[in-house]
Amino acid sequence: MYAKIIIDQDAKALDRVFEYIIPADMDISVGMRVYVPFGKRVLQGFVVDTSEDCEYDKSKLKKIISKIEDFSAIKPEMLSLMKFMAKKNHLKLASILRLFIPAEMREGKVKELFETHYTCDLKDDITLPKNAKKQFEIIELLKQNGGHASSSQLAEFGYGAIKSLVEKGILIKEKREVKRTPFVLSAESKEVKLNDSQLHAIETICEDKTYLLHGVTGSGKTEVYMHLIERVLSQGKNAIMLVPEISLTPQIMSNFKARFGDLVALLHSGLSAGERFDEWKRIFSGEARIAIGARSAIFAPVENVGVIIIDEEHEQSYISESNPRFDTHDVAEFRARYNRCPLVLGSATPSIESYEKAKQGYYTLVELPVRANGRELPKIQIIDMMNEIRTGNSGIFSNQLLADLTNVINNKKQAMIFINRRGYSSFLRCRDCGYIAKCVDCDVSLVYHREDNRLKCHYCGKQFKVLTQCPVCKSDNIKRGAVGTEQVVDKLKEYFPDVKILRMDNDTTSTKNAHQKILSEFKNTLPCLLVGTQMIAKGHDFENVVLVGIVDADQSLYHADYRSTERTFQLITQVSGRAGRSENEGKVVLQTYSPRHYVYKFASNYDYKGFFRKEENIRQTAGFPPFTRIIRILFSDHDENYVRELLKMCYTEIEQLKNIYGDNIIYLDAMKSPIKRIQDKYRYQIMMRLKLEKADEIEEKVFNIVDSISKTSVFFEINPQNLS
Repeated sequence: MYAKIIIDQDAKALDRVFEYIIPADMDISVGMRVYVPFGKRVLQGFVVDTSEDCEYDKSKLKKIISKIEDFSAIKPEMLSLMKFMAKKNHLKLASILRLFIPAEMREGKVKELFETHYTCDLKDDITLPKNAKKQFEIIELLKQNGGHASSSQLAEFGYGAIKSLVEKGILIKEKREVKRTPFVLSAESKEVKLNDSQLHAIETICEDKTYLLHGVTGSGKTEVYMHLIERVLSQGKNAIMLVPEISLTPQIMSNFKARFGDLVALLHSGLSAGERFDEWKRIFSGEARIAIGARSAIFAPVENVGVIIIDEEHEQSYISESNPRFDTHDVAEFRARYNRCPLVLGSATPSIESYEKAKQGYYTLVELPVRANGRELPKIQIIDMMNEIRTGNSGIFSNQLLADLTNVINNKKQAMIFINRRGYSSFLRCRDCGYIAKCVDCDVSLVYHREDNRLKCHYCGKQFKVLTQCPVCKSDNIKRGAVGTEQVVDKLKEYFPDVKILRMDNDTTSTKNAHQKILSEFKNTLPCLLVGTQMIAKGHDFENVVLVGIVDADQSLYHADYRSTERTFQLITQVSGRAGRSENEGKVVLQTYSPRHYVYKFASNYDYKGFFRKEENIRQTAGFPPFTRIIRILFSDHDENYVRELLKMCYTEIEQLKNIYGDNIIYLDAMKSPIKRIQDKYRYQIMMRLKLEKADEIEEKVFNIVDSISKTSVFFEINPQNLS
């Protein structure tokens, strides 16, 4: 027998199938991981097929050395998914297969955890010497525990006492596997009466197609999700549920754990290696039937999937912007087709692409137009910050926001303050010569973090001393840039020194379980203010939040990106929806320097359909997705001259396609990336905009051109989320 094997190496030259002999005494199945000889090295590989014959000279084939595990870690569905992703996303086979198992398992850094366990038959008469005090205490503990105890529970009594009881046959010793379970906030399972819209949604979502669940914030989408999952579990099927941010998983998990218990498993990057491995194994074995997590959970080894749910489907975090690059929606659609099950995309602010597909009939639109509690959406008050400056207020907060915060505190309620920028100030600049402190390895300004008194690069993580003097002109006239979360907290403490103020951003949530601790403290503290980035903008449900303050609504509006207005509308709508989710009326104070921009008119009225029509018209006229396709080919290397020459060679070949496809190629250009250097790698790019009719054909030819020429890091992005 012979095995077709993909070597677990992310190298272009090895991106193909190799054949090996299966030893006669070795039982090898498709999907197994094995050790194989490769040149003078021993490497890991994935078995993707077996056969009784081979395509190569049998005399030159080598034998598989050994199995890594005794089971097939890659299931048949995932092998089919590998082929789909390789074609769709132009990815290497090994880099795709790595997505399907925990990284530490692949690297041999994690395995099952076992603990010694002791049992005792308490029905028997146990006779011990009168002076065996520790042994008596052990028996007493076992009586309290129903005759069972782990080695850690008995450790305080000493090894000698335990050993003596084992030798006498009183204790029976065995090894048991210990599950490393992620910490989950406790919650009670509540009986919820569904409204007519929710009932209609549950009845409608039943066929194997894609549904766009468009529900206003607080409309009870999560309850719909749970009822859909209950239904598929009753049918003997399983479920996958995705959320966009790790910060959302504690609340989602506590709700799902309360409803479904140990049938739920959690998968995301915030888990320890042991927790991630054990949760993956519970899903793999079928012990857990519901996989919940961020983007990577779409690769959970769930079999017989009955429903796949992507909550907050519009979020750009569902697009992988590092290697391997893929769109979670594409993977979810493949898995839904494979399992012949519904795919549910839920959002209060669907992406323009998704809503257009619903409009065209590719998706089935299901709507939840009212809040589950029957209350009105919170009123959004727009504050013109230019007027504030004219009346003498040059601070971070408008007078209206400060007045409303005072009322919240006096009434012992809660408020969320949203600013989508962490750190204290976005840059430090010399007022005399204009010098801006930049990272030595990245072409970006350093962000000032006052808590650590350091300048930090948010791309590579490097840290530097704070400037007290300009290194160019020696001036000490240093200006700070735009406000971040740290500065907002400091200013709030000046106004409200006796109030608990919490902060939630990448800096405060870098440690394990930090999200849960912050959210738990916020939930249980009255009055309290929570300052945060987009981590606080979606999914959270706190009954005492009556006010949301948006400090700088314009921040995402003027990016050089065709999606900037869409993202601004989404953020405003999502964060506004955190207020007034119980019997308390909610309010939003939105601060802007551009109060007459059309995005604020639609956002303040929660008019998604009006915004969609406006945005649809702009994109159709300008020729942007979803009416065209953008291809970005990003070249990256430490040698700038090399990457520039490579870019020229590829561009020259690609440019010839214009002679074939004419105006099907709307735009084609080569240029430096907006951020020219990251982690000391120079970045150049080719940008293309294509008409949809010939987009697949052109994309395939462009990929083949680049693949035949390139020997450096090249990334293909289709309709990229971030053009920087």
